Amino acid sequence: MLTVDYERLGAQRGDRVLDLGCGAGRHAFESARRGCVTVASDRDPDELRSVTDMFAAMDDTGEIASQSAQRLAHAVVADATSLPYADASFDRIIAAEVLEHIVDDERAIAELARVLRPGGTIAVTVPAPAAERVCWALSGDYHAPKVPDGHVRIYSSGELRAKLAAAGLYVSDSHGAHGLHTPYWWLRCLVGPRNDSHPLVRAYHRLLVWDITAAPPLTRTLDRLLSAVLPKSTVLYAYKASARTNAASGAELVGDSHAS
Repeated sequence: MLTVDYERLGAQRGDRVLDLGCGAGRHAFESARRGCVTVASDRDPDELRSVTDMFAAMDDTGEIASQSAQRLAHAVVADATSLPYADASFDRIIAAEVLEHIVDDERAIAELARVLRPGGTIAVTVPAPAAERVCWALSGDYHAPKVPDGHVRIYSSGELRAKLAAAGLYVSDSHGAHGLHTPYWWLRCLVGPRNDSHPLVRAYHRLLVWDITAAPPLTRTLDRLLSAVLPKSTVLYAYKASARTNAASGAELVGDSHAS
């Protein structure tokens, strides 16, 4: 289940892509499938071991076009506030559902801006404020400090845009995502976020799995409608200005590749 729209991100074959806070690797795998040189980064080495195994399996089955999985796609343990990469290392960056976990999010955003090349694009996703406020109100166990590495903030509608702009990243597009998941998380918070065995939670989870695997028109349409009015996630696409553009004209760079 992808949150980021790769067409809006402008990712093309051969692009260098960083998936920061990759978790189980969903966006990193899609980047590799598209022929991007992909780095999956996360603080959790256990997550990255499974991501590395999947990269190897994808290479073995020919799912990614590379002479070796290590050359096209690899995983690196990294701290978002001190990235082990040189300036302007990446053409595209994905930071999906990660910044809400980081206490010093401004430093992490500055690091993302540093390693993004001029003219490159970044997709940042965070929990949408309306849906997230209900989750926090329903359950103290949903967020930090009760949950280790849990959510430490709720981004207001303009806060993330302002923080990206302060780092030299200019938002060119945005949309909501995963509206069908909003009631699911409200339900989980209501019965207890760790109560995976609750019959209503299990039933709703089966619905979401069916939606992801079968993509039936009914649930896909419902998800689009809910994503427009009550999304679970907000997705922002931003660019880093290059020598031949500025904040006023930079939206056209979303489809640009390998410029410097």
